Amino acid sequence: MSRRSGEFFLILRAKLKNTIIMTAKNYSGSAFSDTKPHYDILDGLRGVAALVVILYHVFECFDWSPAPRGYLAVDFFFVLSGFVIGYAYDDRWTPSKGREALTTGDFFRRRLIRLHPMVVAGAVIGVVCFLIQGSVRWDGSQVGTSLVMLALLLNMFMIPLFPEMEADVRGNGEMFPLNGPNWSLFFEYIGNILYALLLRRLSAKILAVVAVVSGGILSYISLREGYLGVGWTLADGGFWSGLVRMLFPYSVGLLMARLFRPMPIRHAFWWCGAVIVAVACLPAVFPVLQTGFFDALCAVAVFPLLVWMGASEMSVGTATKRVSRFLGDLSYPLYAVHYPLMYLFYARIGFEGDLVPIAKLGETWPEALAVALGSILLAWVCFRFYDLPLRQWIGSSIKKK
Repeated sequence: MSRRSGEFFLILRAKLKNTIIMTAKNYSGSAFSDTKPHYDILDGLRGVAALVVILYHVFECFDWSPAPRGYLAVDFFFVLSGFVIGYAYDDRWTPSKGREALTTGDFFRRRLIRLHPMVVAGAVIGVVCFLIQGSVRWDGSQVGTSLVMLALLLNMFMIPLFPEMEADVRGNGEMFPLNGPNWSLFFEYIGNILYALLLRRLSAKILAVVAVVSGGILSYISLREGYLGVGWTLADGGFWSGLVRMLFPYSVGLLMARLFRPMPIRHAFWWCGAVIVAVACLPAVFPVLQTGFFDALCAVAVFPLLVWMGASEMSVGTATKRVSRFLGDLSYPLYAVHYPLMYLFYARIGFEGDLVPIAKLGETWPEALAVALGSILLAWVCFRFYDLPLRQWIGSSIKKK
């Protein structure tokens, strides 16, 4: 390596370090001043899971992947969401000293402010990438602009598409063809509605029954299908599969928030992060793990344990806290905007439903790397200059009122 190249990488590393530090110090992901302190480790683990999703999607079109079970990160997200929602809101539905009771309208407003700006951004980026791609379906047929705009409108309002509807602009049967991963956000919205109207009112015993029953159904689906990558389409009962896939981890997370007692553990972020990566990647090394039983075991037992462990260590070192906060800030924007770039990559290598030989990665690895790094950069720009300022402005406006 030349001296000039060495100096370049030193400067690049310093700038990246400063970015992480400044993001951790100066920016808060909250739009409201009364938001409870975050579990820094859980925020960081959400970021690790988002990076696993990126790795999974980059290789999704090939006949071999280093992270064949990367889709299970979604199940981890759902457990985390349930736990964080329970922790943040369970004690706010009744008035306390110096604070009024939270209303259902307040809760829905807070969740919309937290989630929806990036839903809109992801849909717009999806349209831009679809137009760049040439406005064609997987089968090569041209799609009219009016249908693309209809798909955009439906995506922005989180209205899912049924297969074979004309607005299914990719023709792949996705609920949200401009930004496929929005299917999980759709069920996240349903989980929030169920929490506000029903789940928060249930006793811990009844909530445990909901978790056990839904967990049993989830395990059955996973064993029947041989994997748990369901819920992204409304075809073949996909709505009910996706609903169960959300309901179990979400209700388990809520239950854990009520019963939580920290366990003694150190370096939880690094241990739990390593397990998340291992869950996604080990089946590539040991194909025998690519079964519905493995998926069910991770969703039902491993991920709730990881959330419990991650929440147990509240006092962490400065470096771990900075990394966790940076990854936490990046996690949701990264998940929300990365997939349109994947569509461009798939079009570049000729993926039309049939898996591409992994040998072709030798020709296209620069594009694959550019898509992965570009997704991370795009997510950070969206967070820094759009999502966070918009949510803080909306929160300040509500507070002034």
